[in-house]
Amino acid sequence: MSRRQQVVAGGRRLEYEWVGPPPSRAPALVFLHDGLGCVETWRDFPRLLAGSLGCGALVYSRAGYGGSEAVAAPLSPRFMHDEALVVLPELLAAAGVGEAVLVGHSDGASIALIFAAGPGAAGGRVRALIAEAPHSFVEPLCVQRIARMRAEYPPSALAERMARVHGANAGRCFARWAEVWLSPEFRDWNIEPLLPAVACPILVVQGKQDDFGTVAQVRAIETQAGGAVESVIVPGCGHTPHHQRRPAALAAMVEFLARALAR
Repeated sequence: MSRRQQVVAGGRRLEYEWVGPPPSRAPALVFLHDGLGCVETWRDFPRLLAGSLGCGALVYSRAGYGGSEAVAAPLSPRFMHDEALVVLPELLAAAGVGEAVLVGHSDGASIALIFAAGPGAAGGRVRALIAEAPHSFVEPLCVQRIARMRAEYPPSALAERMARVHGANAGRCFARWAEVWLSPEFRDWNIEPLLPAVACPILVVQGKQDDFGTVAQVRAIETQAGGAVESVIVPGCGHTPHHQRRPAALAAMVEFLARALAR
């Protein structure tokens, strides 16, 4: 990947990397990380996916993650809406991104769906959307998994990984994320009413053994989204198909985007 850079969006300093050709030459793939991710956790996947399509890629860390500006305040139950409707439009404008393909993982997939349903997607700006392990509503399975993670953190391999990729942001990053997902106020979080407004083509990628969400998340998007939806259930895979079953996930995404961008 290219050199790590800084940009201000949503009133915070964010780290980002740009991969490949500039947005003036091709639609840009915009990578939106999961609840514990950042630029670093994508590894070389953005380069592989964007390079297979001849596109550029914008990969960034949300505030409080990775090398982005630290945030002490708790996450709001509307943190994904805030990211999609406030931060992301400013980031795309600062980066000069016109037409975009949103590639979101977990919380990032939900942010992508919220953005694609909102005013920032007007005029067909979002050419296509990949939702990997998305959340459209809160499932007990996910809440139970996060509760176990919080009980085991630290010491754990997760705590060590968080320190490695998030540095000084690690402890607070995990605490803020776990706190909001486990809060009573978050149990009713649901973006299904927004799905009919998502008009772009969507690919949903879900691990069959994902312990943060069930196939009900896939079905919600298939049955309620306003655009055409394709889905891939990856066998023998948990919450992160782009790492755990990379060849299958990459092939499905490349094939989908090649068709979507040819329209």
